[in-house]
Amino acid sequence: MAIINQATKELQVKIVYYGTALGGKTTNLVQVHDHVQTTQGGKGKLVSLATSSDRTLFFDFLPIEAMAIKGFKTKFQLYTVPGQVIYNTTRQLVLRGVDGVVFCADSQYEKMQENMESFQNLQENLRALKLNLEEIPYVIQYNKRDLPNVAPVEYMDFLLNNREVQ
Repeated sequence: MAIINQATKELQVKIVYYGTALGGKTTNLVQVHDHVQTTQGGKGKLVSLATSSDRTLFFDFLPIEAMAIKGFKTKFQLYTVPGQVIYNTTRQLVLRGVDGVVFCADSQYEKMQENMESFQNLQENLRALKLNLEEIPYVIQYNKRDLPNVAPVEYMDFLLNNREVQ
């Protein structure tokens, strides 16, 4: 749940980018960091803990301060989780206190099974935290649409978008 601090007049929102290994989560944060327009000093440093092969080892973090809403400073904390299954404990830790999820699906046909497993893992990890995906705002983002061997959006919707999120 978003943190509202009446004393400091701040609203903090945590958004987690979740998905398969090399599915575009870190690339999303890099693009947001490069293109976001904020007030002076409102964009924090992108912190990325990656391996030598550019794979996220622990998580990426990008703090952004947005415009004020009804007198409250709005701060977004954007995180990614590692896509590799062996880092499931880290995924659970990063999900704690989540307010919204961006599920990054790799559009390549050969990644469909991994996409479905990662989406199922997201739901399991949320349940372990006493959360339910049906009660959290989320977006499904189909990445890598520019590659030659991509599944049609309708097929990906059939596999992943059972709530018909648009």
